[in-house]
Amino acid sequence: MVEQSDRAPLLDWEEIPPPDPNQAAPSQPDGRGDGSPGRPRSELTGHRWNRPEPVGTDRTIPFPGLSFSDQWEEKDQIVAVFVVTFDTRSGNMVEWCLPHDINLDGVEFKSMASGSHRITSDFIYFRKGCYFGLACFANMPVESELERGARMKSVGILSPSYTLLYRYMHFLENQVRHQLQCPGQYSPLEAFYEDKKAVLPPAGNGLVNACPTWSVTTINRCMHPEMKITHPAGCMSQFIQFFGEQIMVLWKFALLRKRLLIFSPPPVGVVCYRVYCCCCLANVSLPGIGVSVPELRPFFYINIADITALETELSYVACTTEKIFEEKKELYDVYIDNQNVKTHRSHLQPLLRLNAADKEKYRKLSEQRQMLLYSQEVDGDCTSNEEDLFILFFMELNNRIFQTLSEVAGSTDPTLTTEHVRAMGLDPQGDRSFLVHLLEVYGIDVTLVIDNLCCS
Repeated sequence: MVEQSDRAPLLDWEEIPPPDPNQAAPSQPDGRGDGSPGRPRSELTGHRWNRPEPVGTDRTIPFPGLSFSDQWEEKDQIVAVFVVTFDTRSGNMVEWCLPHDINLDGVEFKSMASGSHRITSDFIYFRKGCYFGLACFANMPVESELERGARMKSVGILSPSYTLLYRYMHFLENQVRHQLQCPGQYSPLEAFYEDKKAVLPPAGNGLVNACPTWSVTTINRCMHPEMKITHPAGCMSQFIQFFGEQIMVLWKFALLRKRLLIFSPPPVGVVCYRVYCCCCLANVSLPGIGVSVPELRPFFYINIADITALETELSYVACTTEKIFEEKKELYDVYIDNQNVKTHRSHLQPLLRLNAADKEKYRKLSEQRQMLLYSQEVDGDCTSNEEDLFILFFMELNNRIFQTLSEVAGSTDPTLTTEHVRAMGLDPQGDRSFLVHLLEVYGIDVTLVIDNLCCS
């Protein structure tokens, strides 16, 4: 397979304005937003799994980025703003922050990825304890022997949710350049924090949001722009083009709630988007499905300081620039190096092989993308976009699988036959191992019978 470059247009950080020509995109330089859900979505047609949102379960997850409680508006919720610098004698260090008493241990490494000295700019999503962060990094040549010819800084923020951090991307980009040119001038950052600082809900415990959990109706209502970590040009499109058919392998591992670690040298911003896209592969909107399985947590960028935290995680998706993680096999189930997806766990290795059903699903996804692009170009159809299509494609695929499994499990004869497997869009032989793992992970009590091979 021909490798494709990580240096994608995403690094231009271009936000895409709303499709409605009468609706202007936010233009404030500080990235303010009004919290509105954007243009209304048209009703979906065709065979959609339009089920009600899960309610009344033991682990009902709020829509990421909308609310922790009825009183909690995700509009101005910045809990910290900081400046990180590289000191030739001390290494990475937090130069300045607000509030002054917040614990930022480790942020100096999360917001300036290992190997960043080789690039001029980057952006990084990361997790710090119960918060998510976004930092913009820049590297400027200087005529200073003390700084060894280069000044490197990152300006970042922390928030209880990652879904609206994109609003402040341009502000952070401008501020890191300002800090490089005028070190120590923090008044714009002070004003920003005073304007945006969060007042957490009284009962809020700051728990980390899990991966996006959507129903079709939720997507219709809230997809634009709050559910996205950003508005990059072609985020999902580049994910599909980069991995190609391997997306179907990643989909299976994500649905099985495995620990996925993506390695890539800097820049790391585009790789953080791959973390997000991987999380989107595992969405299920059927009530009650997945209540007992680990949540697929997006860790985004990690470094060696996160090893202790990862040791207790049952399911996550993360990315790193540090090759040493490849040797820490106890920390992950699946290791992704460029388009090379591999696992050291023998019982998962059959899932690495693409089968006929995988290729057919990828063909359908590609076909739908081409039809969408054609309708946008020829008919000017702006009622949907590639992110909608991508998320709905895998959500419907997952819903179909779990709907079938639930119906079989609740029937008088809980036997999963070859016909059932084909109806789910799976390969009776090639996906046998995947199905066995799926039934075990989700605790679904059916008997799998395929060509006289039986297990339960």
